Amino acid sequence: MEGVYEHFFFLKYAGGWSFSEAYNLPVGLRMWFVERLVQQLQDEKDAMEKGSSGSSSNTQVLSSHNQPNSPPQMRSQFGRTE
Repeated sequence: MEGVYEHFFFLKYAGGWSFSEAYNLPVGLRMWFVERLVQQLQDEKDAMEKGSSGSSSNTQVLSSHNQPNSPPQMRSQFGRTE
């Protein structure tokens, strides 16, 4: 029985479900949502670790040569000329 409450807690805490929504799900569907949510959170964690490791060749350092241009109406407010 404790495992069922763990599922309810997990769906509420990590998935934003209400207790009654989780409680009223058929068991098979609730299990699918729990497993799918675990997979989603793991995928997001892996992406965050990959992005923060700096090993990606897609990283770029912002410099004066590759900065985006400011909209014209904002240039006078910040004193930046292109």
